[in-house]
Amino acid sequence: MNCQTARVAFTLTIDCGGGGIKGSVLDEAGTMRAQPLRVPTPYPLPPDLFVKTLVGLGERLPTADRVTVGMPGMLRHGVVVATPHYITRSGPRTRVDPELVEAWYGFDARTALAEAFGLPTLVLNDAEVHGAGVVAGTGCELILTLGTGLGCALFDGGTLAPHLEMSQAPVRWGMSYDTYIGEHERRRLGDALWSRRVRNVVEGLRPVFLWDRLYLGGGNSRLITATQLARMGDDVVVVPNTAGIVGGVRAWALQAR
Repeated sequence: MNCQTARVAFTLTIDCGGGGIKGSVLDEAGTMRAQPLRVPTPYPLPPDLFVKTLVGLGERLPTADRVTVGMPGMLRHGVVVATPHYITRSGPRTRVDPELVEAWYGFDARTALAEAFGLPTLVLNDAEVHGAGVVAGTGCELILTLGTGLGCALFDGGTLAPHLEMSQAPVRWGMSYDTYIGEHERRRLGDALWSRRVRNVVEGLRPVFLWDRLYLGGGNSRLITATQLARMGDDVVVVPNTAGIVGGVRAWALQAR
């Protein structure tokens, strides 16, 4: 699929999370042409219901020429390798359904959605789309999204690097990053203690990536306390959650490099 063969006027971008799925239509400059719409993520969520939900959301928005979808988990070339939330029976932190694990593994989301929408479609990890909306395109830039769990995307000189599913890596006390700084722990701890955890994670990852700039996005990034954010340093920046939609236009250009 060559995204540069024709001039594209409008992009439907859908940002899929563990708790909600939201979307809007953007012009070539990345300006939203409609107010974002949000629907709760339905559970249990087999791939066919996922496709139906996204198409239903798209039908409520203005006509577009192509589609960008960001979803949680490990994807390679639009094919799902693993997705942490959509294999559960009732949503994040509920029991995993083996039938859903089997249904999602190897699911060609890009082809299924392209056929359902009848439009060229790009499917990436949600943090990768988020990052596409904010990276400057110079140096090593890391994006971490804080929401239901942890999202991660790495860019080198504006080129998207192979995906690393940091969310599933162990961090401490037998906890993954997903559980250690995810929404469940934020609610349990409160914003102050949770913000301290986020700073500990940032400082722990700093020698791993040695980034030139770290962007903290996702719905919970705005809840990091000013004190903890200041201690992270000038190379750490909080970016709006809307980047998960705005990045839908730029993701095509970055993917084409």
